[in-house]
Amino acid sequence: MSTSTSTPTAAPATTARAAKPSRHYGAGTPFLVALMTVLSLIWLVPLAFILINSFKGKFFISGAPFALPDGETFAGLDNYITGLQLSGFARAIGWSLFITVGSVAVIVLLTAMTAYYITRVKTWWTSLLYYLFAFSMVAPFQMVMFPTVKIADMLGLATPWGMILLYLGFGGGLSVFLFAGFIKSIPLEIEEAAYMDGCSPLQTYFRIVMPLLMPTTVTVAILNAMWVWNDFLLPNLVIGQDERYKTIPIVIQMLIGSNGNRDMGAQMAMLVLAIIPIVVFYLFGQKHIVEGVAAGAVKG
Repeated sequence: MSTSTSTPTAAPATTARAAKPSRHYGAGTPFLVALMTVLSLIWLVPLAFILINSFKGKFFISGAPFALPDGETFAGLDNYITGLQLSGFARAIGWSLFITVGSVAVIVLLTAMTAYYITRVKTWWTSLLYYLFAFSMVAPFQMVMFPTVKIADMLGLATPWGMILLYLGFGGGLSVFLFAGFIKSIPLEIEEAAYMDGCSPLQTYFRIVMPLLMPTTVTVAILNAMWVWNDFLLPNLVIGQDERYKTIPIVIQMLIGSNGNRDMGAQMAMLVLAIIPIVVFYLFGQKHIVEGVAAGAVKG
């Protein structure tokens, strides 16, 4: 009795190429590309306006704000030197950096732990706490502006350290919402396996859960850093009267004289220096923003 074996034959190359899925774009794709290009240019116009005028003499900015600097209007680095000499910009950079880094670190650490707790512990008051955080995103700042300033003054929070606590309060709602949405997508079996291996709740959180939160962590950090670094209203209300703790937006605003006279060239130069750090930080982490927002909003 003889048995016959058949050797499998490889599929033709043409069939393999045909089986490969092809990327198909709709008919409206060119229009969307053109629309996105136009919108990108619109967003870049203010940045180009600031950069161009930072190299022009202050007397030539109002007359031709969109003209490129030439031999007569070109001021070189004079605006940057004037702004650094008159505004105390170096000290303002230090305080802005301290408040931004401290606020972002506290917001990321505490809101992530809060979101983990209210997501994993199912009680009526954790659900209520979650909805209170969500409601805080709806309440406008103007509604709590004056009570916040009064309470901050009573509690001695009119300092850079107090500003970190205030930013934690105002930035906690969105951060908890994003973290909670992502944590809901993490399988409980991963944490149960860590418990079986002898991990405590804190070890499970920091060794297992926190690394999985990295996309949302980067998103929360970038969004809050951009907000805190550029914020003018809250620091001006809380610590604006103290000459020691002025931040970058307050110092730039001080370039406007008491009679309304302003050195537009120095202002533009200081705005360029203020924009550079946050733009660099954003470029390094921009790929995580869409991923983190989608994970926190869609999966939740």
